[in-house]
Amino acid sequence: MEFTNTALSTIVRQYTREAGVRNLEREIGSICRKIATRITEGETEKQTVTTERVKKLLGRPKFHGTEEIQRRTEIPGVATGLAWTPVGGDVLFIEATQMPGSKGFITTGSVGKVMQESAQAALSFVRSRASIYGVDPTLFESTDIHLHIPAGSQPKDGPSAGVTMATALVSLLTKQLVKSDTGMTGEITLRGQVLPVGGVKEKVLAAHRAGLKTVILPKENEADLEDLPEEVHKSIKFVMVDTVDEVLSNALEITQLDLAIASQA
Repeated sequence: MEFTNTALSTIVRQYTREAGVRNLEREIGSICRKIATRITEGETEKQTVTTERVKKLLGRPKFHGTEEIQRRTEIPGVATGLAWTPVGGDVLFIEATQMPGSKGFITTGSVGKVMQESAQAALSFVRSRASIYGVDPTLFESTDIHLHIPAGSQPKDGPSAGVTMATALVSLLTKQLVKSDTGMTGEITLRGQVLPVGGVKEKVLAAHRAGLKTVILPKENEADLEDLPEEVHKSIKFVMVDTVDEVLSNALEITQLDLAIASQA
């Protein structure tokens, strides 16, 4: 039997996520055992493992690919963030929705105290800029907002999802889509400044692995880009920002919102 190069890439990108190769070995072993079983049942011809066959033998991919990012961002209120984990960077989705209520705001997804505070800061900032973004300020009087970070069984914390939360909220309230090929990370302040974060190399490598074409980063993290491989520099456009308005101008499928921000500059 043999594995095509694309099949091996699929296993690495969509079924393993670690600094070493232990899980890669396990997934390859799982495929080999399943094919060995078929051989004992009489299939004696040469076996070639392709990308399609990997998905049949291993089932649904465990990690995000470009297709899933495009599917998740097909509706307003969903933004793609970049997170650091003990085994490297990962893509993190932030989802926002609204419903009739009265100023309610909840955050779910096994988030820690720091991330909850970032979510509250993002909401306060967006409310303070509501009229500039074309959102009726009185909307919040009769609306509850729910911010969710999926994969709720995995604990998450830290301030670096602040820009992603703010983007998801503005996307929801202005009904504008977030660009499906764009990921972001950065801490925000109540006044809309974007502060530097850690783990930039791991986060950018995760964006590259997921097929993202644009990554929005705090301007103060620009020096961290020197540690990236040349291949990553060539395939990703980096947008360095100081403010949330700059994030929104680059992350949203901008129409009137961009003009509204520009008029207030």
